[in-house]
Amino acid sequence: MAESLHLAAVAHVPAFIAAPGETDVLMNVMIVFVLLLVLLVGVLYLRLHALPEHMAHGASKVQLQLVAVLSLIALFTHNHLFWIAALLLALIEFPDFSTPVSSMAESLRKIA
Repeated sequence: MAESLHLAAVAHVPAFIAAPGETDVLMNVMIVFVLLLVLLVGVLYLRLHALPEHMAHGASKVQLQLVAVLSLIALFTHNHLFWIAALLLALIEFPDFSTPVSSMAESLRKIA
């Protein structure tokens, strides 16, 4: 018996339509693409949240700890105000008060 097409069927189907029983290549490609896109967006999000910590890396220990705590709070609460505060705190360089005070204390200790 000769196979004939249905009256509503077309003779040529696009390449992205899979034949019955075959693997749907387009769906598999899109699954991989979406997974990679989600992974890339996650990496970009975490890199952006770590930006203040990277900027404050060369600063004093106290400033780095403040920036890290503010960044962590911003990461968990999704409150951008904490992230902006951490970014501004990372941009500002605090003067070093502890070195002159410890030098004065050492000099007074030698005098006494």
